[in-house]
Amino acid sequence: MPASKFTKTKLTVIALVEVLAFIVVMAAICHLTSGRWNYWQAWVFIAILVVAVLAILVYLIRNDPELLARRMQYREKETKQKKIVNISGILITIAFVLPGLDIRFGWSHVPAAVVVLAEIGILAAFALFFWTMRENTYLSRIVEVQSEQKVITSGPYSVVRHPMYVAVILMCIATPIALGSYWMVIPAILTIPIMTARILNEEKLLQENLVGYTEYMGKTRYRLIPGIW
Repeated sequence: MPASKFTKTKLTVIALVEVLAFIVVMAAICHLTSGRWNYWQAWVFIAILVVAVLAILVYLIRNDPELLARRMQYREKETKQKKIVNISGILITIAFVLPGLDIRFGWSHVPAAVVVLAEIGILAAFALFFWTMRENTYLSRIVEVQSEQKVITSGPYSVVRHPMYVAVILMCIATPIALGSYWMVIPAILTIPIMTARILNEEKLLQENLVGYTEYMGKTRYRLIPGIW
């Protein structure tokens, strides 16, 4: 979806509709699964999402509509990546949707202070995601190498090779806790090996198709966690 095919207004409308649809669906799911309207953890979580996503959207519309257009692509081209996305999508959906059942049946008892810490983790994930986007205008949602793409080595990319996945993993693990559930952290954690498979497959593609990426791997040794992997 190249931005050149769309005006900023059209891009904005499409993005806002997607955000609004997600919020409505999320609110409905939280209400239906929890069986209550006073599910305060869900309302705080949704408020954080609204503020953070809209702030990022405004930035992209003003400064990098091409990146916004790339972030609105969903269909993977690689067969292996399609399978990985499908599996991770199921696990993430469970982690985001089922905390309401935990609230309804009282499986977990997450203190308010722990919920707040998880919310801070979500904000940190959004901050890292935003920083990554500012540094890398080629940050597509799907795995691909774009024409004239260059290796990015600045900002978070000078620390780890895949800062976006760090943000995604942090978001996945913090979200169930922010929604008041310890049990739903389990499917969230299971996304880590799935993300690992995605990263390894992505790096193979980048080595084969992106000039300078192999050299970059030699300089920035770690993929997600400095000193570990």
